[in-house]
Amino acid sequence: EVQLVESGGGLVQAGGSLRLSCAASGFTFDDYAIGWFRQVPGKEREGVSCISSSYGVTYYADSVRGRFTISSDNAKNTVYLQMNSLKPEDTAVYYCAADLISRVGSYCLDYAYWGQGTQVTVSS
Repeated sequence: EVQLVESGGGLVQAGGSLRLSCAASGFTFDDYAIGWFRQVPGKEREGVSCISSSYGVTYYADSVRGRFTISSDNAKNTVYLQMNSLKPEDTAVYYCAADLISRVGSYCLDYAYWGQGTQVTVSS
């Protein structure tokens, strides 16, 4: 059974940092792309950053490029999202998701498996 467990969300002031973690289990980690998505009530879900570590491919949304860094620890089956210079508009529920690289390629959307989400709130 595929499981994705997020942690690391919380409340931070604008300009601060948070690191999200996604612990994955139930699948062959190297075969999957892992991504971070976020959603605000009333808005569409946004692909924030995705990684296919076995291919060395990463994606960043324009809104976070230069501020967020995605990384993968394949020995721990864990993907991290380091978020720096946070802004109030980064406030959202952040979800970790996964899908086969053979299915999604380098795209960062419509992944098949999802975690429960973790709230990130950035105060001004």
